[in-house]
Amino acid sequence: MSSLPAVLLAAGASPTPSPSQSGTAPAVPSLQDAQQSATNAASWVEQNWSTWLAMGLQILLIVVIAVALRAMVRRAITKLIDRMGRTAQAVDGTALGGLLVNAERRRQRSAAIGSVLRSVASFLILGTAALMVLSTFKINLAPLLASAGVAGVAIGFGARNLVTDFLSGVFMILEDQYGVGDVVDAGVATGEVIEVGLRVTKLRGADGEIWYVRNGEVKRIGNLSQGWATAGVDVTVKTSEDLDRVKATLDDVAEHMSKEEPWNELLWGPIEVLGLDSVLIDSMVVRVSAKTMPGKALTVERELRWRIKRAFDQASIRIVGGATSVEDAQDTPDPAASVAAPSVFANTDSPQAAATTPIAPQRATPPGK
Repeated sequence: MSSLPAVLLAAGASPTPSPSQSGTAPAVPSLQDAQQSATNAASWVEQNWSTWLAMGLQILLIVVIAVALRAMVRRAITKLIDRMGRTAQAVDGTALGGLLVNAERRRQRSAAIGSVLRSVASFLILGTAALMVLSTFKINLAPLLASAGVAGVAIGFGARNLVTDFLSGVFMILEDQYGVGDVVDAGVATGEVIEVGLRVTKLRGADGEIWYVRNGEVKRIGNLSQGWATAGVDVTVKTSEDLDRVKATLDDVAEHMSKEEPWNELLWGPIEVLGLDSVLIDSMVVRVSAKTMPGKALTVERELRWRIKRAFDQASIRIVGGATSVEDAQDTPDPAASVAAPSVFANTDSPQAAATTPIAPQRATPPGK
């Protein structure tokens, strides 16, 4: 591709000094000179039109291929995400389906994964096409790529927390660590997930507060809504109670609760009396456990405690709190109550005891002595 000075020389144009510099009036081009300049310009266009046409066709081909490839990749990603969703729906009616996340959770996760993959594919394809177009114009890309590399390193150091948050969010979504509606313990906060982003996760706490947790700050995740949960209740009774009677009462409570609604749906297994968890001097702890629906362990525990307390009251089984109850302490007589307080008169050497000692009578002295 010819430069502008070469075009001017080919057209027969030459720089003309200004009147102030030459001191003479500028020369007026004649008709022959204008005809010669037009002939030279037409000749230059005739010599370079093929180059322009080749460049235009090359750029058009690059753009068409990039757009077509981007559309194909995005379509393939969409089909892959849809196939993953259909595969997960196929196990909804099986025993494994109960341990998987719900349909809305899968849809949100698939949408997030598809969005990330499509964005990455578009960036790579269109970025490569832009570099190829610039190379078509004979632009040296080495300085541009070097500058972009230095700028990327500088931005990476300055925004390393942002990059860490983004990458952590991508892997959390790909690995399906949690989703909207799950109750999670993120270490820095605990609550229900209301929004999952690539940089920040929003949690709603037990008191209604909203926590904004950066994904890069999360070192561990405890998901309380996946699979199943365990409801455990410790019942503390006196050591004098009959263990067979206590177990029979607990089994009766478990049987009735397992048959009533809505507890029969929340309980994913029988309520089991595991036995003695610990034995102390004046109390013993009986452990009761049950497998429940995810996130419903606390609800089942509260209902189970309520029923156990009512059943024990009807069976005259006393529940204590580890140490001796206040009622027991009031019923038991205090052995020190019958002992009198120490007195200062018990010590014969004390001044009080000496003051109470009777004075011995004095003998009369005979006269003359």
